[in-house]
Amino acid sequence: MKLSIVVCARNEEKRLRDCLEMVYANNPDEVILVDGNSFDQTVEIAREFPGIHIIESCNSSLTRDRQKGIDAARNQLVAMIDADHRLRLGDLDSLLADMQEFQFDIVQSGLISHVNHGFWGAAEEASWELTHNVPGRRNMIGTAPAIYNKRVFDFVRFDDHITASMDDTDFSYRLSMFPELRFGVGRTKIRQYHFADFKSYVRKFCWYGKGDGEFCHKHPDRIPSILFHQLVRYPFIHSWKAIRYGKFKAVPYFALQGTIRFGALLMYFLKATLSGNAWRRWE
Repeated sequence: MKLSIVVCARNEEKRLRDCLEMVYANNPDEVILVDGNSFDQTVEIAREFPGIHIIESCNSSLTRDRQKGIDAARNQLVAMIDADHRLRLGDLDSLLADMQEFQFDIVQSGLISHVNHGFWGAAEEASWELTHNVPGRRNMIGTAPAIYNKRVFDFVRFDDHITASMDDTDFSYRLSMFPELRFGVGRTKIRQYHFADFKSYVRKFCWYGKGDGEFCHKHPDRIPSILFHQLVRYPFIHSWKAIRYGKFKAVPYFALQGTIRFGALLMYFLKATLSGNAWRRWE
C-alpha cells in the first residue's frame, strides 16, 4: 500500500536530519517537507535527502502547512510525522496494520520517549501510558504521528478555520461532527524526542493554554468542557488514576499541566478583553 510522508518543520536544523534518516529507512513511496519559512539550515539539510519534495511556505502557519503537504501528496494514505518524531524500522507498516485492524480513517500512534530526560521526561511518558497509549476509537487525537486517509479532507481540512496554536483540538472537534469518520489510537508506539527540563514543560503548557483560549474563543459552548479538563480532569481524575496504577511521577505532571493551561487561558482572555476583542467569534 503506497504511503506519502509529510514532515512540517520550522527552524529544526538540530532535529531534522535524524528524523528524515529514519523516515527514509522505512522506505516510503514519497517524502514531502513543508518548511515554515526557516531562517536556519532546515531546508539545506532536507536537500541532502534524494527525491524529497520541498515546499517552502512563507507567512503561513503549522496548520496551513500541514494541509499544503497533504494536498501535494500523490498517494491516498498520508503519514504526518514531525521533526521530533523518531521512527524505528517497521513503525509505518505497524501503524498501517493498526489502521486496517481498527478500520480507522485516521490512526495516531502511541508515544514513548526517545531518550531519558530526567524526572519530567519520565513523568510525561507515565502520563502517556495512562491517557494516550490506550488503543481504540477516540473522540480526540493528536495530529502527528498519524496516518490519514485523504477522504477525511473532503470533510475537514487544516486551514484558516482551525485555531492557530493547537491544531489537534479543533481538528478533532470538527471531525466528531461527521459520525461516518473513524479515528483513534493504534497499538504502535513511536518515539518522540521531547523536552528536557521544567522550563520547557512550562512553555509547552503555556502554548497549550493559548490554544485552549483560541478554541474557547471560537467555540464558546465548549468552555465548560475545557475548564473541567483543566481544573478537574488533570489535577484530580488523571492524578488519582496515576496513583491507582503506581505511575506516581505523572501526578505532578498532571497538576502542572492543568494549572499552567488554566493560567494561560485566563491570560489569553485578559489580553483579548484589553484589546477589545473578547468573545468575538471567528468568521
